[in-house]
Amino acid sequence: KIPSLSMLQEQKIRALYESLQLNSLLRYNVFRLAVAGYRYLPLKKTNIITIIDFSQPSIAKRCFVIDLVKPQLLFHTWVAHGKNSGENMAIAFSNIQGSKQSSLGFYRTAETYEGKHGYSLRLDGMEKGINHLARKRDIVIHGANYVSEAFIQQEGRLGRSWGCPALPVELTTHIIDVIKEGSCVFIYADDPDYMATSCYIAN
Repeated sequence: KIPSLSMLQEQKIRALYESLQLNSLLRYNVFRLAVAGYRYLPLKKTNIITIIDFSQPSIAKRCFVIDLVKPQLLFHTWVAHGKNSGENMAIAFSNIQGSKQSSLGFYRTAETYEGKHGYSLRLDGMEKGINHLARKRDIVIHGANYVSEAFIQQEGRLGRSWGCPALPVELTTHIIDVIKEGSCVFIYADDPDYMATSCYIAN
């Protein structure tokens, strides 16, 4: 486990959260876990963090791309979860190939490529047993037509992926270009198993 936060670290994270004006958008506890844990990852790009909060329903804009240095909320948008993780809420998670479920935890962004969903971004799962098979499972960031307001209005929820954090098509290229090649992505849910087993969760 990473060390507990000092009082000074707690104050800095709280001040950062308040300066980003996230209080009506993202619970402080989720932000705190992301910012406390990401510092222990081997990252090339340390000023950018992406937080995906699967404790919120798919109809909520639950993807946050943040510049921690400026500090500025760069993107706030919808993101899909895996088909077998749940309907509107993601409640089941897996690291197993073929599960079509999302995986929680800390990831590092890697290289881009052109795939069947167009411009896409590979992810390396940084947590053994939790998401370390992300690359083998082809868990990537890509755009999808089912991540849209129109789809929500029609179905009452977003469409779902095979486990990938899929984004609105019109934002995908912009977001990928900001976060590619070595920044942190943190995918959270209120999942006791994850909280108990992750070595990047601070008390």
